[in-house]
Amino acid sequence: MATRAVSQQSKSYPGAASRGTNQSGVRLYNERLVLSLIRSNGALPKADLARMTGLSPQTISIITNQLDADGLLLKGNPLRGKVGQPLVPYSLNPEGALSFGLKIGRRSVDLYLINFTGKVLKLLHKTYPYPTPDGIKEFARTGIDALLDGISPALRGRIAGLGIAAPYEMWTWHEEIGAPKSEIDAWRDVDMRAMIAEICSWPVYFANDITAACAAELMFGAGDEYIDYLYIFIGSFIGGGLVLNGHLFPGRTQNAGALGSMPAQSPPAGASGRTPQLMNVASIYVLERKLLAQGRNPDVLWQSPDDWGDLGPVLDEWIDEVARSLAFSIVAAIAVIDVETVVLDGAFPTHVRSRIIEQTERALADVNRQGLSRFRLVAGSIGNAARAMGGASLPLLANFTQDREVLFKDNA
Repeated sequence: MATRAVSQQSKSYPGAASRGTNQSGVRLYNERLVLSLIRSNGALPKADLARMTGLSPQTISIITNQLDADGLLLKGNPLRGKVGQPLVPYSLNPEGALSFGLKIGRRSVDLYLINFTGKVLKLLHKTYPYPTPDGIKEFARTGIDALLDGISPALRGRIAGLGIAAPYEMWTWHEEIGAPKSEIDAWRDVDMRAMIAEICSWPVYFANDITAACAAELMFGAGDEYIDYLYIFIGSFIGGGLVLNGHLFPGRTQNAGALGSMPAQSPPAGASGRTPQLMNVASIYVLERKLLAQGRNPDVLWQSPDDWGDLGPVLDEWIDEVARSLAFSIVAAIAVIDVETVVLDGAFPTHVRSRIIEQTERALADVNRQGLSRFRLVAGSIGNAARAMGGASLPLLANFTQDREVLFKDNA
């Protein structure tokens, strides 16, 4: 996924060849290990890093000195009060690397610029009835220039790349999102990564949007507090991701944890048609359709995902349907993967997330879990930004973490 293409029309920005920001396939495993440990645990002195990695103090000294020289680590103040030489903690340098995240959704597109510790420096958000390749490409082209405006040359030189977080097979959802089939079919022949690489001066990466959101929770959110977890994100369509032994597990086709495609509860006896999938019940597009059926404008769902205002009883009805179906699917998933935690997040206000979790907990009490280990259902920590943050995490995952070996092993 690290292939880069630059068209003659695209602007060229400095920094893509810097050792500190473009080490896909080059940065040593032990350097990535040290960076990953500091990201997960916070500032650490060399002695702790040596103990945690099993590497010699001399080797750790060489690694931290090199990472410090690369501008990826910062030396802290010596920790005094212990016998021997004061310990000097090392932390991630927020300006050590920057990256872009492009989230392509069914109803909106976002472009984020984040720093090495996950702080959002700038962002752009745009809604539409449905995405088109030309519209997305133009948004990205003008958006990159807009986000770079006012960014110093030194920081531009620390940009590691651009990550795209988008659904697979966009063209298959024309009925659910109400897009003309002829126009949404244009995605069938589009290589998203190659399309964006034409107008981008840095390496471009791609991942399924919910896999990327799961990566963002692991890298920047509360995900590193749990060893194994199933990640659920409710957007236009519900989806999922999977973390095993503290590492992202994308699966054979980069689509592990695809909860949206799981069968929902069986339809009532005598009902016609196929058994619905979870995405046909527990997705925001279902709430959109309920609002439209009442003659109401659903645009607030996409324009203001952090503040829906007062939607009234229709929201209550949707949350109840989501919770009942979600409880059934969570138990089915736990029976297979046996994780200790389920993390739920989505493109909605935090109070909606809380209500979904509370009602799902109640619905779980009605599902037979005999023979299954106990698990906990917890809230995600990033919310609507998770997919764009996940896209922005891809260049950082590729260059500076152990998860590169998992997520990019076939496309390095």
